[in-house]
Amino acid sequence: MNSIERSIRVVVLGDTLVSTSGDPKGTGWLGRVMARTPIENPQIDVFALPAPDETSAALGERWNTEVQRRFSPNTENRLVVMMPNSDPAAGISISRSRLNLANILDDAKRLGVECFVIGPTPHRNPELNGEIEHLVAGFEDVCSRRQVTFVDCFTPLVENEGWNAEVRDGQSGLPGQVGHGLIAWLVLNRGWYPWLQLPDQG
Repeated sequence: MNSIERSIRVVVLGDTLVSTSGDPKGTGWLGRVMARTPIENPQIDVFALPAPDETSAALGERWNTEVQRRFSPNTENRLVVMMPNSDPAAGISISRSRLNLANILDDAKRLGVECFVIGPTPHRNPELNGEIEHLVAGFEDVCSRRQVTFVDCFTPLVENEGWNAEVRDGQSGLPGQVGHGLIAWLVLNRGWYPWLQLPDQG
């Protein structure tokens, strides 16, 4: 299939970070990414499906039903999974979190759906970040074993002053303009264009 004929549908699943919440510009990280992504040749349609306060278990339960309603047999169907940082606080073990992601990726592969995984961001409660760091390593290993693109958002952001100020000082604990911009930069520079089989737009 040549590039002129390509039609791609991308579903983006995750917690509140997949929405524009917290961003005064109203675009979120996803809007910033799509502003840097050509969408006409090939045609790219994006559907964001956030669920507030979601764990990896809840994500695993809903993902298939949610995405199948947006996909088509006539398009390249692709899935972006933004893993939440809520599992440690919810008492979900790292092994169970790994399994939840592995099940999504394995089921998606059987369905012919290409996946792109964005790892958890640092928590506004720094006491949880030690567990989240191990969780991120576990998710990265799950993806590496399956040759799925993984974007580590934790390591670059955990000591970032702009990120920490926004999640600490905001009422919702969500990143603002700086934080969404940082996530977008990481996504764009950690495999987004190769995953879509597009030339680098840098």
